[in-house]
Amino acid sequence: MEILSNPATIALACLAVIIVGMAKGGFSGIGALGTPLLALALPPVVAAAVLLPVLLVQDVVSVWSFRKSWDRWIVAWMLPGAALGIALAAGFSAVVDEKQLLLLLGLITVSFGLYRLWIERGGRIVAATNSPGWVGSLFGIGVGVTSQIAHAGGPPFQIWVAPRRLPHETYVGTNSVLFAIINWLKVPSYLALGSLNRETLTAAAMLFPLAIVSTLIAVRVIRRLDTARFYTIIYWLMVLLGSKLIWDGIV
Repeated sequence: MEILSNPATIALACLAVIIVGMAKGGFSGIGALGTPLLALALPPVVAAAVLLPVLLVQDVVSVWSFRKSWDRWIVAWMLPGAALGIALAAGFSAVVDEKQLLLLLGLITVSFGLYRLWIERGGRIVAATNSPGWVGSLFGIGVGVTSQIAHAGGPPFQIWVAPRRLPHETYVGTNSVLFAIINWLKVPSYLALGSLNRETLTAAAMLFPLAIVSTLIAVRVIRRLDTARFYTIIYWLMVLLGSKLIWDGIV
């Protein structure tokens, strides 16, 4: 039976792909909503498997669009931690309490988003923070764990990288490159678990055109924003996303 045979499932899948496309185009973090949304119609494991090939296609568009604007230092420090996080999540998937993890991530994300909105209220200029690279590796572990479980690695990335106040295209490009590598690192575990199969790949392929278009539109919008407005949007998205993660962790 085809995964995308039900109109309601198709509608939710399209909405999830659009949201993930917005994230890949630059509205970092909201992509974490994609899997929970599609999981309203499909088992969570199947939803995550359908979205992974979609993410890989969107990564190509995003990385190409921002290929000249990314921070190699940040990627180099976060990637080893992310790889470790993916391995940990894959190895302990049977004992990881997904609800508790999402609840904790949601609380941290909301707190951080509100804190940044408060200290930058009224257009206040706040000095960029420059924590050492090993801190980024620790956040990378969080990125890997949450990305492996629910494609929700955006918030840990935002918490470490957003306060560095990169030019917004550099921020988006860094996010794009890091998560493009991370998504490929997740493929072996999805294959080993059997969740990437003919049905999920066929469903994903049907969504590819929408995935590409939604990402390109988001890239175009992001390039028209100034840096200050961009970060305000990011912090508000963190508050909204964190609230959603808290809800998912409670119900």
